[in-house]
Amino acid sequence: MAFSHLAFIAAQPDTKLDVFGQVLESKGMVLAVLIILIGLSVACWFIIGLKTVAIARATTNTRRFIQTFRSATRLAELYQVSQAMPPSPARDMFRAGYEELDLILREREGRSARPRGDGPASAPESASEAFENIERSLNQAAQLATSRLEKMVSFLATVGSAGPFIGLFGTVWGIMNAFGDIDPNLPILQTVTPHIAEALVATAIGLLAAIPAVMAYNFLVGRMKQLEIHLDDFTTDYLNILRRHFFS
Repeated sequence: MAFSHLAFIAAQPDTKLDVFGQVLESKGMVLAVLIILIGLSVACWFIIGLKTVAIARATTNTRRFIQTFRSATRLAELYQVSQAMPPSPARDMFRAGYEELDLILREREGRSARPRGDGPASAPESASEAFENIERSLNQAAQLATSRLEKMVSFLATVGSAGPFIGLFGTVWGIMNAFGDIDPNLPILQTVTPHIAEALVATAIGLLAAIPAVMAYNFLVGRMKQLEIHLDDFTTDYLNILRRHFFS
């Protein structure tokens, strides 16, 4: 019995299962899942390239500006020079803080006056409130800069968590279709195997979309944390200088 079974297998033609050919011929829900996963993968790689370049540029320009800031002797001169420097979160923070400082100094000298009140546009009542306004301007500029860099990065985390499940959905749907196409007149492997292989490709593509997305998300978040550390150090140095020279 065993020998006859082996002889039957040996007599079969040597055929290879073209999985991707089956995918190209797939229809219905499995094809829709594959198109979605491929689209998500392309979008992820676009975001990865875009954000890697943007965060690297922001970090490099921030370090250069901080070096220029620490070597400056006059804040007014640095403010004028910074206008022509490459944009960076540190540069935007410095300019926002200096503009608030300049307004406060002009109010001290009587060259400008904001109305009194309890709203955000009112003049500060004391030196401590004026210093808090500068600190708030720095924090707002930092949050605006980092939020622009973080935009679309969360999409990578979404694809990393949902991609395998989308692929698994396509696989389950394809397997159900495979069992529905069983022909009792043909060997079961001949009818089911191609469809199962086609369905499993959905899971494979889901993983191919999710793994780079998760790795890139962790990498970009790590780079963002490094940038935030530089900005925190810059904020501390900047506020210490302002406190020492203008609010002591």
